[in-house]
Amino acid sequence: MTEESSFGARLKALRLQRGLSQAALAGEGISTGYLSRLESGARQPTDRVITYLAKRLEVDRSAFDALPGGSSLAQGLSIATSSDTDEAVEDLIDVLATAQDEDPLLRWQALWLIARYWQRRGERTEEQTCLEELAKVADELELPALQCRSRTQLARCLRSTGQVARALELAVQAYHGAQEAELSTSDSGTALLVLVSVEAEAGRLPDAQAHAQELVELVADRTDTLRVEALWSAATVSSRYGDDESAHAYLMQAMQALESRVDPVLWARLRLAAASLFLQSRPALTEPARTCLTEAETALALVGTPVQQQELLVLQAHLAFEEGRYEDARAAHDGLDLDKLVLTYRDRIRLQTLDSLLMIVEGHQAQGLAQLKQLGDEARRTSYLDLAAEIWRVLAETLENTGRSKFPTG
Repeated sequence: MTEESSFGARLKALRLQRGLSQAALAGEGISTGYLSRLESGARQPTDRVITYLAKRLEVDRSAFDALPGGSSLAQGLSIATSSDTDEAVEDLIDVLATAQDEDPLLRWQALWLIARYWQRRGERTEEQTCLEELAKVADELELPALQCRSRTQLARCLRSTGQVARALELAVQAYHGAQEAELSTSDSGTALLVLVSVEAEAGRLPDAQAHAQELVELVADRTDTLRVEALWSAATVSSRYGDDESAHAYLMQAMQALESRVDPVLWARLRLAAASLFLQSRPALTEPARTCLTEAETALALVGTPVQQQELLVLQAHLAFEEGRYEDARAAHDGLDLDKLVLTYRDRIRLQTLDSLLMIVEGHQAQGLAQLKQLGDEARRTSYLDLAAEIWRVLAETLENTGRSKFPTG
């Protein structure tokens, strides 16, 4: 790094350490655009500007001469972990892209933070690329805990994008690795949690059920979010088996075990999950579903990510359909930007299933039925066997209902 560009890097690092935006640091003395050019190295500061910035940052002018300790990656990682802002992680991404001959452990830590950043934003492709690199670095380090965590997160990501076969392979490796290395309950439990979800997606329900029971027993004495997620996982497997009573019981336990102040995001996600199960029941349980969605909406207005906001909108569309409010369901569906969806593969297919049913209601029966058949074939090809079975059931019920003229024909 040249002397000229190093000033900008030191300035940016000092700003981020204090949690300041460019606008906040610039104040009335300089423009935000000028500050941005200083940080990028495109402009060099005058003596007056250095004095001004030092005062704004409450540091001596000498603070711009050097930053303490370590490599640029170590600095970027320290700033990102201490500031807890997306901007700091975005800077870390830039640093990591140019870092060479760095400590692989530092690289692993940086990739871990970056992967979580992409996950929050629903950027599945970027998250997967980051996690693939994370797993490689973990193998280089030959540390079982890091290998387990890397494979667990990569399997989770692959499951959400419909890559079930490879997700299953990685989830099995992560769980067996945790057992062989006698890792903590946190590591082994998280690996088992992901294994259950992948087995359920792959239609391996007997394996998923056995592992779900093992997981619930493993974390029975815990009072943290891992136990809550274990109960949620067991509820999902029970639902896939058609055991709605057990599914609801597990979810009620999970919701009662978690207060909103402990983890408001997980608290809201549990209510989305409960609403989804209520709507998938036959007949659909619309009253409790509406209650759960109302509670989730209130929480997500404060803490929701783009992924969760979309999940909420999709479930509201499903609720409107089940209540016979077809125009509201269509409006909610069309209100989603389909080119910017960050939903899981399963939720995408279910959204397209809803679109098919709305087509039929709106009088486009041939088009709606054809799309349902196509979705069923796609789910089968991608090894989502229970999802395929769900779509074929919907198709059969729809054919029966249209034959009885239950749906409007336009």
